[in-house]
Amino acid sequence: MDFITAQNLVFRYIDEEEQQENNVIAKNVLDDVSFTVKKGEFVALLGHNGCGKSTVAKHLNAMLLPSGGKLFIDSIDTQEENEDFTIRRKVGLVLQNPDNQLVASIVEEDVAFGPENLGIEPEKIRLRVDEALKAVDMYEYRNQPPHKLSGGQKQRVAIAGIIAMEPDCIVLDEPTAMLDPKGREEVMNTIRKLNKEKGITIVLITHYMDEAVDADRVIVMDNGKILTQGTPREVFSQVELLKRHRLDVPQVTELCYKLRACGVEFDELALHSDECISKLVEVLS
Repeated sequence: MDFITAQNLVFRYIDEEEQQENNVIAKNVLDDVSFTVKKGEFVALLGHNGCGKSTVAKHLNAMLLPSGGKLFIDSIDTQEENEDFTIRRKVGLVLQNPDNQLVASIVEEDVAFGPENLGIEPEKIRLRVDEALKAVDMYEYRNQPPHKLSGGQKQRVAIAGIIAMEPDCIVLDEPTAMLDPKGREEVMNTIRKLNKEKGITIVLITHYMDEAVDADRVIVMDNGKILTQGTPREVFSQVELLKRHRLDVPQVTELCYKLRACGVEFDELALHSDECISKLVEVLS
């Protein structure tokens, strides 16, 4: 079942009336974008800065509405009046900088902020906060001030705040961009756990190709359009296409690609280091 359906989505920041009044030509930030995300799926959205990824993210919880085309969240048209609140309960958005989402002086109070705004009963909020913090392995820090946490820990608290609102889907807009390798690993482990163990639909927006290899599906954007989409193996096997658009592939895939160019006969390009080692042993034995 499709949880998200984008049909020929178009978006520009200046509408037609403003264009005529100011005599300007508005470029489409999103131009005929169509894709689906199934319930419980883990989808990675890749592309350069400025390609339209964050604009897509803001459409997924109705922060932005289409200039053209349609976007449906769990069969609800985002342009329907008075449905934005329902959509935002279904889709939680985690931003790049966790400091922009942390609003309280104590971790558990911050996680409780969302459910309180939803009017949840205090007893249920207590349960939700504890469960959310345990889900991201931050329960032992529940009484700590957020400013004393590491970047990765702050981001996990921000994710817990979304989990406590019990959305069906979490959209993460480059959540590891400001983190060190340890923080990135902590956040990615949390994202995978939420998807696999709790069945939460995940849309991960990232420019780190290695974060996308464990996704169920990858969508690559360029210049406001979808360049290609498919499984990670289908997408990252298109090395020449991605390179023509100045996009990278995972380092392991790049290594296999260069070895193949040197005459090493790989049947397919590897996505993980252990897979690459196995293929090399097979080829060289």
